[in-house]
Amino acid sequence: MSELILIRHGQATPFEADTDRLSPLGEQQAWTVGAALHAAGVRPTHVLHGPLVRQRRSAQLAHQPGWPDPTLDARLAEFDGDGLVGHLAPILAERDPAFAALVADLAAQTGGPERNRAFQKYLEALAAAWQAGTLTDSRVEPWAAFRARVRAALADVLRQGGGSTVLAFTSGGVIGLTVALALDAPDASALALNWRVKNASVTRLTFGGGRVSLDSFNETHHLPPELISWR
Repeated sequence: MSELILIRHGQATPFEADTDRLSPLGEQQAWTVGAALHAAGVRPTHVLHGPLVRQRRSAQLAHQPGWPDPTLDARLAEFDGDGLVGHLAPILAERDPAFAALVADLAAQTGGPERNRAFQKYLEALAAAWQAGTLTDSRVEPWAAFRARVRAALADVLRQGGGSTVLAFTSGGVIGLTVALALDAPDASALALNWRVKNASVTRLTFGGGRVSLDSFNETHHLPPELISWR
């Protein structure tokens, strides 16, 4: 049997002008998950990462002696969260008063837990409309295209030879969708899982003989309490 280990990137900077970089906490998280996997005896045959800075940098910081060099797989990119917010949110706010109220509530928050809660409600409503295909813009990758590329990346991993151990540094949306695909769960489950994926968490799948099984989801036991974060 072979193993696919999905690792979410370290904490990024979602509320700053440049959202695609690791925060100082995110850098600590990425280093810690790599050291913990190495200490546990994980010796990957392949190390993959998506094209985003936060994904590539996490793979670099986690890298351990004896591991193969990280390889780019563009299909591991997260869905276009900036596009959802920048292009799709204004369209949805124009036609949906309930969503417009969520936009106003978010704008009224200045920081802290209340801002995070307001942002989560806003993002869940926005992503659900995008996933349903009722909210589109030519500048934003549709849900169907996102699903297709993640499924293709997973299929290529599953074709690796027996005894492979594949590490993939990616993002919550890709991890949630991969788990949903492995469980043959409805698409809505992918987003529900995505919202729970913590930074630098580990999700493990075993594969071989044409089958894939989920072994664990969203492990964080390798992180001390002060390094655990969702966003």
